[in-house]
Amino acid sequence: MSEQAETRPPWMDGHLAPVPDEIDAAGLAVTGTLPPELNGRYFRNGPNPVPGEESHHWFSGHGMVHGIRLRDGRAEWYRNRWVRTKAFTEGAAMVRPDFTFDRTAVTANTHVIPHNDKIYALVEVGFPYELTRDLDTVGPCDFGGRLTTGMTAHPKEDPVTGELLFFGYGFTPPFLTYHRLSAAGELVESREIDVPGATMVHDFAITENHVVWLDLPLVFDLDLITRGMPYRWDDHYGARLGVMPRAGGQVRWYDIDPCYVFHVGNAYEDAAGRVVLDGARYSPESFTGIWSSVGGLSANPAQAAAEAGGARLHRWTIDTATGKVLDEAIDDRAVEFPTHDDTLTGRAHRYLYTATDDAIVKYDLRTGAATDHTPGPGLAPGEAVFVPAEGARNEDEGWLLSIVTDTGGQGSELIVLDAADLTPAASVRLPRRVPAGFHGSWIPDTSFTASPEAGGAAKDHGR
Repeated sequence: MSEQAETRPPWMDGHLAPVPDEIDAAGLAVTGTLPPELNGRYFRNGPNPVPGEESHHWFSGHGMVHGIRLRDGRAEWYRNRWVRTKAFTEGAAMVRPDFTFDRTAVTANTHVIPHNDKIYALVEVGFPYELTRDLDTVGPCDFGGRLTTGMTAHPKEDPVTGELLFFGYGFTPPFLTYHRLSAAGELVESREIDVPGATMVHDFAITENHVVWLDLPLVFDLDLITRGMPYRWDDHYGARLGVMPRAGGQVRWYDIDPCYVFHVGNAYEDAAGRVVLDGARYSPESFTGIWSSVGGLSANPAQAAAEAGGARLHRWTIDTATGKVLDEAIDDRAVEFPTHDDTLTGRAHRYLYTATDDAIVKYDLRTGAATDHTPGPGLAPGEAVFVPAEGARNEDEGWLLSIVTDTGGQGSELIVLDAADLTPAASVRLPRRVPAGFHGSWIPDTSFTASPEAGGAAKDHGR
């Protein structure tokens, strides 16, 4: 084995390896029958370094969004585009020489979401980047100059009010700031949250009346700034959950066992007024192993990842009257990317959908049952996005969309599963391999007030 192969990061090979260019393809081959009600676009984001670019961390590549257009039972097109941030087009750095921040100089590589007739590519350290429906980059958005922090890649849209709730965190004060965007896309509230120091806050949750914070022991370390991600585990920081009234008021904090959570599933208030939170929980041991592997900080990243064990689906039930937290494991298999029916965000949910290395797993949280779908040998599914069926009467009446990639790096497909029992409905063969990435969204044509085929920024956004 050559020295180059030995030192090549694991996220630059196999199903994680970046693709070298952007392509367009029309008339994609479909196996099975696409539900004719799926009229829209599935967009999925992930890091994709440009050819020849040095990659210090899996999380640090420039954002590339892959899109599949479905309409009337057909897969009309596929295209992929880098998000043309200032970091991509100019090579600009977010931290300027005078230690001020340029929040347009980011990767925009983690998520892609719709809100108020617009589409945003997100990464948690900077401003969102607006995209057209054809994946062209419009530019950065700071909501009329009101946003002065980064924007999490995991905002929560309230299904009743239409508001988009989110936060920004940083390694200089303010360490954590809560924001609320109106249904019309106006930033109407920003609130600084008092926390002890700079930590990596990747996700949060909302309920009908509260925001749920995760203050966990992944702390900023300036000495690691040149090694990819400048965060490390700190046994002394502690771990706690915070419950904050959305209407205003102080955060109440509740200590929990040390852990890390990249992704929550959902949260809600139960009949007794307790706050229930589901998420993918890493133990200290599993987290430090995973963190070494994705950051290349381990002498043997592949071994570190194998030994880490991954996250387990977990539930915390916070009794705000007594101050007690019930901490319980839901399952012992390693899962990530928990998703749910977004029309129930912040409300009681029965089902969660997760991904493992080789399967999609559905959890019935009422009965405790778990059902899985394995795409096939050597095939790795990504996050499964739930799309409700038209006129759905049951919570799991709908479809799951997931991009599945061959671990040998050969190819990819978009699969459509019946969410009720995970049986395959259809698969769309994609014209190229799609690297395993992060998060995506189903963006139905009904998301747009203008024609779904309006092209370009001027038509899409009234400019």
